Amino acid sequence: MKPEEFLRGVHLFQSLSTEDSQRLAASLRRRSLKKGEVLFRKGDEGSTLYIVRSGSVRIVLPSSTGEEVTPAILSEKDFFGEMALLDGMPRSADAVAMEPSELYALNREDFLSFLKNNEQAIKSIFSFLSMRLRKTDDLLEDVCFLTISTRLARRLVDLAENYGRTDENDHTLHIDLRLTQKDLASMVGVTRESINKELRVLREKNLVSTKGNMIQILNLERLKKRAHL
Repeated sequence: MKPEEFLRGVHLFQSLSTEDSQRLAASLRRRSLKKGEVLFRKGDEGSTLYIVRSGSVRIVLPSSTGEEVTPAILSEKDFFGEMALLDGMPRSADAVAMEPSELYALNREDFLSFLKNNEQAIKSIFSFLSMRLRKTDDLLEDVCFLTISTRLARRLVDLAENYGRTDENDHTLHIDLRLTQKDLASMVGVTRESINKELRVLREKNLVSTKGNMIQILNLERLKKRAHL
């Protein structure tokens, strides 16, 4: 797929004309990441917007004690890094490839020029930032008021709905991401040991099965009830 065709499939750039898409696509640079490779760290200078062409990228909030929280996992046609471009401040989080990934990179000058001439894109940015803020609020609310069991169930439901792949043989859902227990722990905001314990409970209840870093959802409806959804 040509870069300009790919851009028109990204929510932020859907309002572009064919001519504008071609002009903006000419400014894009390709960036390849290996699994586990860090794209940028919290505190780095932010001069580039990134769009996921393939693969997946984990946004990580690190702590001084070595613990971390994962507020978002981004996949094909998601974009990130826009906050530093808009306010000129350093990066607010780490970005790490969860698997081999291909990105498009757009520098700050071209990005701001694009926004200046596209009112619909500005509305999309505001909508997207608002959505991310709401998700952060939801994560904080979950940490404050929900049990670990409920929080993990909610994360697994969210992953199943966004990354689930149905097995044609038994119609179960496979989460199409290789997630370690450390990854899950950072998404829920708990220790790896807590995740290990909760996954064991879910396996005993025949709600999920795990093999290596792959997770299979055996009963999504019962998992939703556990998540109080």
